[in-house]
Amino acid sequence: MSQYYPRPRKALGQNFLTDRNIITKIIAAAQPAPEDCVLEVGPGRGALTDLLAQRVRRLVAVEFDRDLAAILRQRFSDASHVVIHEQDVLKVDFGPLLGADRFKVVANLPYNISTPVLFRFLEERHRFSKLVVMLQKEVGERLAAPPDCSDYGVLTVLFRQWFEVKREFLVAPGCFHPAPKVESVVISLVPLAQSRVEVGDQSLFERVVKAAFAMRRKTLWNCLKSADLLDPPRLEELLAECGIDGRRRGETLDLEEFARLSRQLRVARQQA
Repeated sequence: MSQYYPRPRKALGQNFLTDRNIITKIIAAAQPAPEDCVLEVGPGRGALTDLLAQRVRRLVAVEFDRDLAAILRQRFSDASHVVIHEQDVLKVDFGPLLGADRFKVVANLPYNISTPVLFRFLEERHRFSKLVVMLQKEVGERLAAPPDCSDYGVLTVLFRQWFEVKREFLVAPGCFHPAPKVESVVISLVPLAQSRVEVGDQSLFERVVKAAFAMRRKTLWNCLKSADLLDPPRLEELLAECGIDGRRRGETLDLEEFARLSRQLRVARQQA
């Protein structure tokens, strides 16, 4: 392998998946079909790319590493339905890249950018029918966390609003080269047709959620007051109207409570 591919680059967070059994399980979770279009993020040495290319109508792979992208382009030069796109996934414009088709996503995300990439997928959710992503176990646990625990946060709330989240399976460090120092997990995300809750104003809802977790050790009241969402006296009244004790911490609120708070806050701000 080393005679064809450059060494893994630590600076890019490269850990190449080598376990054939895990590769097969990821393909099974993604369920690629002959009519599917698939976006692969971080194809690396092409372990997943090979199997995906055999099963789908169109495959777009985004690879940041220039050397790997060049090798993959040469390797798939005879496969007209496979496009190797050399770019940073955090900066790529998904519109021109994917066109009007809805894509499945398969991604073995580098740990150092996994959360920003997830938020990009959240923003572009209308383009995707399903996402199967490998993440550091810690990040995967945040996606699936229940309220009132340390893993529960902004990522949890916003993805629960828009996705069905399922933990597929754990992946041991020995399944990679080089082996990372942490466990990994494969998560599947299926976009919902509409928001799980009515929030009133999406941008305001996101501000409320982010404010609630901005200072995790402080009370909800203090977090929202610091975010300058409403005059403090009116904010105190609003929390009471919502049936939410301002002395609670943000991590104790479930999705419906955040939605109720956002809806009533929108009305209060309009009246102010």
